[in-house]
Amino acid sequence: MLKGKKIVLGITGSIAAYKAAYLSRALIKKGAEVQIVITPAGKEFITPVTLSALTQKPVVSEFFTANDGTWNSHVDLGLWADLMIIAPATAATIGKMACGIADNMLITTYLSMKAPIFIAPAMDLDMYKHPSTQQNIEKLKSYGNYIIEPASGYLASSLEGKGRMEEPDEIVKHLEAFFEKQNQLTKKILITAGPTYEKLDPVRYIGNYSSGKMGFALAEECAKRGAEVVLITGPVNISIDHPNIKRIDIESAEEMYKQAMTYFPQTNGGILCAAVADYKPADYRSEKIKRETNNEELNLSLVPNPDIAASLGKIKKENQFLVGFALETNNEIPNAIAKLKKKNLDFIVLNSLQDKGAGFRTDTNKISIISFDGKKEDFELKTKKEVATDIIDKVSELIL
Repeated sequence: MLKGKKIVLGITGSIAAYKAAYLSRALIKKGAEVQIVITPAGKEFITPVTLSALTQKPVVSEFFTANDGTWNSHVDLGLWADLMIIAPATAATIGKMACGIADNMLITTYLSMKAPIFIAPAMDLDMYKHPSTQQNIEKLKSYGNYIIEPASGYLASSLEGKGRMEEPDEIVKHLEAFFEKQNQLTKKILITAGPTYEKLDPVRYIGNYSSGKMGFALAEECAKRGAEVVLITGPVNISIDHPNIKRIDIESAEEMYKQAMTYFPQTNGGILCAAVADYKPADYRSEKIKRETNNEELNLSLVPNPDIAASLGKIKKENQFLVGFALETNNEIPNAIAKLKKKNLDFIVLNSLQDKGAGFRTDTNKISIISFDGKKEDFELKTKKEVATDIIDKVSELIL
């Protein structure tokens, strides 16, 4: 899975820097092209001459080369790479990465990197356990970085074996697994995201608090794994530029319904994450509604919007999947199961406003996944990017 991959290997000032030589050799043996970026402190532990002999490339350490003053572009490295791995990563470097302190070539490359980033911490256990280090590591995870630690996978909870850098062969296995996972979802998937706005008049609407973050995280995760994504989104303040994602902006539930009905038959399935308004005003006023001088009540008549999930569930073919979301405030599980059955979903993602950190306008979510056969799997509170990974893992089980 690493053949032909372009990998930036970052090395920092740790006693474990010698392992970077073994890691370089292991990556190259797998067919990867490796470019090393090392901090000034890193050169105190391993020489650039050794590393350059392994990679057959000059090691980048400073913004300008010492001999001829050539500019080393961190931006170009960020565009060149398929992946960046920082191993070893000291507590100091992790802190700088978390706070965006770009005082050396490695950190500027990290901040310019367009590719996925893996980090292998290396420090003594007391430094690792310190609250500031743990807070910085959590920040890096929330930014979408992957942390590789001994015998723990990407996101470990136990402190056993922590602090020391993971062995090079194990790091290679993580990277291979990542690329294998990234390329396995060669499907076309429809995703809906964000709120819908139902106009009352030219300046007012009925809507909800959805930020679109969950739907966009799902689109990014699908695209990273090789899927072609059609993302139909309501009004949100999120940008997305992955080449595998076709974005369609809509405003109302009626517009989302028409686009979903058009594209769904062309896909392998859909994930309906949008918070669609169930009702819209019966009458749209072409002029701004004025406040009555005598303070009379304003009565609005609402009519149902099209049920997108139910409509797609009716036309779903045997070789298609359909995933829905249920945001509940009470009777969560019975309500979710009823929605799952009624709308012909393969599974439903339940979150409750009773759970702190779940729901709208947060960067985190806490979900349960309920399958059509009634099986329920609960997940802890995670970032929405991590939740997207869990959901797409479940989708992969359906279609691979």
